[in-house]
Amino acid sequence: MARMPIGRLMGWLAAQHPDRPAITFEGQTLTRLELEQRTNRLARAYQHYGVGQDDLVTIALPNGIEFYEAALAVWKLGATPQPVSARLPRLEREAIVELANPALVVGAESGSLGARPVLAAGFTPAPSLSDVPLPERTARYWKAPTSGGSTGRPKLIVAEAPGVFDPEQELFPHLPNRTHLVAGPLYHNAAFANSMLALFLGNHLVVLPRFDALRTLECLALYRIDLVVLVPTMMQRIWRLGKAVHTQYDLSALRLMVHMSAPCPPWLKEAWIAWLGPERVHELYGGTEGLSYTWITGTEWLSHRGSVGKPMPGGQMQIRDAQGHVLPPGAIGEIYMKPDAGLGTTYHYIGAESRRVDDWESLGDLGWMDEEGYLYLADRRTDMILRGGANIYPAEVEAAIDAHPQVRSSAVIGLPDEDLGQRVHAIVDAPGGVTDAELLAHLAERLVRYKIPQSFEYVSEPLRDDDGKVRRSALRDQRIAASTPPADPSGPPSAPSPAVR
Repeated sequence: MARMPIGRLMGWLAAQHPDRPAITFEGQTLTRLELEQRTNRLARAYQHYGVGQDDLVTIALPNGIEFYEAALAVWKLGATPQPVSARLPRLEREAIVELANPALVVGAESGSLGARPVLAAGFTPAPSLSDVPLPERTARYWKAPTSGGSTGRPKLIVAEAPGVFDPEQELFPHLPNRTHLVAGPLYHNAAFANSMLALFLGNHLVVLPRFDALRTLECLALYRIDLVVLVPTMMQRIWRLGKAVHTQYDLSALRLMVHMSAPCPPWLKEAWIAWLGPERVHELYGGTEGLSYTWITGTEWLSHRGSVGKPMPGGQMQIRDAQGHVLPPGAIGEIYMKPDAGLGTTYHYIGAESRRVDDWESLGDLGWMDEEGYLYLADRRTDMILRGGANIYPAEVEAAIDAHPQVRSSAVIGLPDEDLGQRVHAIVDAPGGVTDAELLAHLAERLVRYKIPQSFEYVSEPLRDDDGKVRRSALRDQRIAASTPPADPSGPPSAPSPAVR
């Protein structure tokens, strides 16, 4: 079948099987026909508020049916959904809206963005609006998610692909007419893109309001889920439930657990492979920019421990040094990518410039390749800690800390040190409590001495977002600012305050 505008897809799927479930959320299920009719009516309401061809529409809604209805309504008008977190602080939301200049913001309170048209969460279109199909329109860009990246400044990553799709195509790892669990936040590209593609292929989406380890297991078993996409933070929280809990749930229907978006500690990957079997644990590495991706199965991983796989068809990767020279196998450098179709064919930024060398681009990650072309991640260029001339990669130290049974999450940053340039500082979220001595003994078995943190700080809130990301640069900036005393015009600056322990 030829590709069709995304706005037509639900109508086409409903024509095949109108009563099949499309989305289930918190006990409510919409059939394909219900979703088609509701989004036709909603699209006409958005049209009334000024949404037209190729406009951006900011969607600031939490996970739920309403989010999917908003995105489908936007596509029906030939416009582009631009998802953001419903919990964004006011200033950050304003900065993104200023960048995007959307025709409409869905999920904001009236008047909160000046004269810009906004609709609050829970908006219901007038029942008098027609629910028949709208004239066909195709969005020039199918999605425009946001990213703070390593700088913390928001940017839009606008996909160059138009809003068209073939609902009968083969699209690994998704299969048609299966059941897909949405465990991550829909403002994040991994959950947004994967669940939308599953929906376009006629999958029944089971959507969690937010990630919950036990509820995830319950839904995997109850709904006979075919595929779930997780991030390592979710994997760790599920694993921490323990074998006695795991064995209560029948996961035999689960074809694939795919993880992405952050490095996965090898011990955690091994645990999941032992639990589900290597044929069901897969990993993808890449970026929202779509320049190139790697893929690795659990079976491959066992013979290439720690790798994220080889580049998939459609893109290439190289490792380069700080001067832009290509490095040999085994040497750590910056990962550069290039789509086979050429630069500018997969995305463009709004609010940022790409990092390029010749016709290759970098997303800021460091890594190395082995002789067989398998990629191994080190860390982000901006997060690497340089201590006494030695490079220390925070992700490696965090993986060792997170292996402690009392630790829920951690973040490792470099703080200024007069002697060695930087010292390794660990911020640890351990709800059950842990001491410096316990962590030091734990880490002594896992890390060489110079990588072990010189200071620890304990917090009571998770350090990673719902999407599994940790914003090390923001954490570092906060602690440096807090330890820097105000300038005293009457005398020399005082010594910095000691680190929080």
